[in-house]
Amino acid sequence: MSGEPLHLTVLGSATPYPGVDNPCSGYLVSSGDTHIWMDAGSGTLGPLQRHVRLDELDAIWISHLHADHSADLLTAYYGALYADINLAAPIPLYGPPGIADRLADFLTNTGARSPVEAAFAVSELHDGHQAAVGSLRLTSRAVPHGMPAFAVRIETAGTSLVYSGDTAPCPSLTELAEGCDVLLCEAESAQEPVEGEKVHHTPEDAGDTAGAAGAGRLIVTHVGRFLTPQQAVARASARFDGPVEHAAPNALFSIG
Repeated sequence: MSGEPLHLTVLGSATPYPGVDNPCSGYLVSSGDTHIWMDAGSGTLGPLQRHVRLDELDAIWISHLHADHSADLLTAYYGALYADINLAAPIPLYGPPGIADRLADFLTNTGARSPVEAAFAVSELHDGHQAAVGSLRLTSRAVPHGMPAFAVRIETAGTSLVYSGDTAPCPSLTELAEGCDVLLCEAESAQEPVEGEKVHHTPEDAGDTAGAAGAGRLIVTHVGRFLTPQQAVARASARFDGPVEHAAPNALFSIG
C-alpha cells in the first residue's frame, strides 16, 4: 500500500440528465498514481480529461447500467480504439452482469460484433466482489434499485470511501459503509414514493444510513430535480451529526 490519501474528484452529480454546468454521475478516485473512474454518466468523460487520459486509468467501476451512470462508456470506447489514445492493454472495467453485451448491442453497426473487449477488460460484479487496483482495494455489494446495481467500498492504508451508487436504504449498504471515513450517498428523492418500489434515498435516508454506519463524513450526491443541494444538505444534516457536504461538480475531497 502506498500510504497516500484518497482523493475524490466530482466530475458530475446531476440526474437524470446533465445540467448546463453539471454532468451526470461520475467521479475520479485517486491515490498516488492509481486512478479509478467511478461511474461514467453522461458528460463525465470531458471533465475526466482535466485530470487523466483514458490510457492513464487503472480501472473503471460502474454501479449500474442506467444512462446517467454509464452512457459515457460509449464515447470512451471510441476514444480508446479509434482516436489519439494508445492503450497498452484494455482498461479494466468492473460492472454489472451483461455490461459487455449491453455496450456491444449499442456499438455494433454491422454484422460483426463491435470489439468491446479490445477497449475494456470486463469483470462482472457480484455481491461481495473484491478487486485490487493498484494501491486500492475494492469491495462491491449488491443493492436494491430495481435492476442489478452495486455499491462499493474503496480502501487504502486505513482510509475508506464508500459510494452508494443508486439504491434504496438497505442493510448491505449500511454494512459496507460501517466505520468508513466518507460516505458518498445518493439523495435523489424529495419524498417517499407514493406507489411502487422504493429505489432511491431521500436526504433523510442518506443521513440515517451515514449515522447507522458510523461514517465520519457524508457527501450527498445525485440530488434530484425537485431538490436543491442546499435543501438536501440541510435535510440530511437533521439526521446525521457529522459533517455533511454536497458533491458539487469539480469539487475535490481529500480523505485521510
